[in-house]
Amino acid sequence: MLEISNRILVAEDHRSTLHFLRRILESWGFEVTAVEDGEAALEILRSDDAPPLAVIDRMMPKLDGLGVCSAVRERKNQPYIFLMLLTALTKTHEVMEGLEAGADGYLNKPFDSEELRARIKAARRVVVLERTLRRRVDELQDALAHVRKLKQLLPICTYCKKVRDDRDYWRQIEEYIHTETGADFSHGICPDCMARLKAELDKSGGVSW
Repeated sequence: MLEISNRILVAEDHRSTLHFLRRILESWGFEVTAVEDGEAALEILRSDDAPPLAVIDRMMPKLDGLGVCSAVRERKNQPYIFLMLLTALTKTHEVMEGLEAGADGYLNKPFDSEELRARIKAARRVVVLERTLRRRVDELQDALAHVRKLKQLLPICTYCKKVRDDRDYWRQIEEYIHTETGADFSHGICPDCMARLKAELDKSGGVSW
């Protein structure tokens, strides 16, 4: 199964809440990065080495939690990050605003530590599933690229049937296809070749059929 790091970002402008979250998450074995405003959070989440999980306060200076979520989701080619909004706003339209901005879940203030722990575990499962799916899609795209490449015109020798690869090397067709796709050949003889071979042998007085 795909493994993800134990790093997590916590963005919270209330220092006592920030310190509490950091302490409890570290006691569960997480490597915590703590910031106090949305711009600092976004800078980390947009980096190439962003943590896979983030707990983000909805109301923060410089950039609020909705803005952070929206900006993170705009970056399409980034590995999936689970975004959990921390908020005291629990009305239906307020929850919908967060989800539409790109948040994956909510944690209501004041929160229970066991609820936080359960939600973090669920978040890790979601990230693993999302990243595993993305890896499978990438593998399928690579496989399709190989198939398209094989469908293109390949230079092939009329006499020995070797093909020329993109590095201008002549290789046996079996070797070329195995290298490009991983496919192997089981050798046999087709009916047309069998009939032609039989005719040639009969003509030369060879093997009796």
